[in-house]
Amino acid sequence: MAIFDKMEQHDYEQLVFCQDKTSGLKAIICIHDTTLGPALGGTRMWNYATEEEAIEDAIRLGRGMTYKNAAAGLNLGGGKTVIIGDPLKDKNEEMFRAFGRFVQGLNGRYITAEDVGTTVADMDLIREETDFVTGVSPAFGSSGNPSPVTAYGVYKGMKAGALEAFGDDSLEGKTVTVQGVGNVAYTLCKHLHEEGAKLIVSDINEEAVQRAVNDFGAVAVAPADIYMQEADIFAPCAMGAIINDETIPQLKVKLVAGSANNQLKEERHGDELEARGIVYTPDFVINSGGVINVADELYGYNEERALKRVGTIYDSISKIFEISKRDGIPSYKAADRLAEERIERVAKSRSSFLRNEHNIISRR
Repeated sequence: MAIFDKMEQHDYEQLVFCQDKTSGLKAIICIHDTTLGPALGGTRMWNYATEEEAIEDAIRLGRGMTYKNAAAGLNLGGGKTVIIGDPLKDKNEEMFRAFGRFVQGLNGRYITAEDVGTTVADMDLIREETDFVTGVSPAFGSSGNPSPVTAYGVYKGMKAGALEAFGDDSLEGKTVTVQGVGNVAYTLCKHLHEEGAKLIVSDINEEAVQRAVNDFGAVAVAPADIYMQEADIFAPCAMGAIINDETIPQLKVKLVAGSANNQLKEERHGDELEARGIVYTPDFVINSGGVINVADELYGYNEERALKRVGTIYDSISKIFEISKRDGIPSYKAADRLAEERIERVAKSRSSFLRNEHNIISRR
């Protein structure tokens, strides 16, 4: 792998390779961009088949966090860590403490958090060695379970999507199909039910489905039938790549807005939704409530402040639709542009400030 060529392609700042023989730690920290502030992104532990696969994942995820944090309006850049190993068998205290020392060595350029394969307990171990970690136990100032806050952000983003799709952001009387009724989606259903929306739900977990039926009067359908329902809004809240060649022709909705990551199997599927007149709220923006919430821990967590910030997801989604119309591009591309324009504005402001400082010094 030509690593520098790969980094140059999207202007990555730094890759840090971390090794500790005693604990078995093999980790890669990717810092993509720190224009807006320190890079924030979780630590993923996965049993990668090759080192190249791990590097690819770190690079891909790190850049994704730059866009997510920028579009969320956070003063944070993007980064990510991957640890090579089986999270069920290879974890030990020494591993995460060693990793914490590597994070501390970056002196605040990178802040880590929980991700796939890691837990709050792992973050607590990392915290033994560094302050640059979020998502720790409540006893250490954590914001706790992020699911309710993420759900609130999705709810607000869905309302912004409804304004674009229907001309009114009220969800009262709207029929929403919810795919997957896990922790985030259950709370989303609660918000929708309280506003008077009608719910159709599916999940491979029958208990989760029955809970939504009992609590919210939802109608249950088989997982394979969720796409073909007559509804106003489709909320994918389970697997990624769920908007694809097979599912798009089945959709009978005007809006797609849900919490799942990487909903478009390929970018062209975003174009296909646009061509069919289906409004799409980009996933990495509408589901950013979790990262907004955890970022608030950096200031000493305040729930009221965090929820107010999460509520601005409505404004971010609205801005995406403005950019989409302005530039004649689909919403998924407009979301990227929203992030890129914010980074560019800050970069220009910083550059201007440095030039002025240089001129002042030169005249002395």
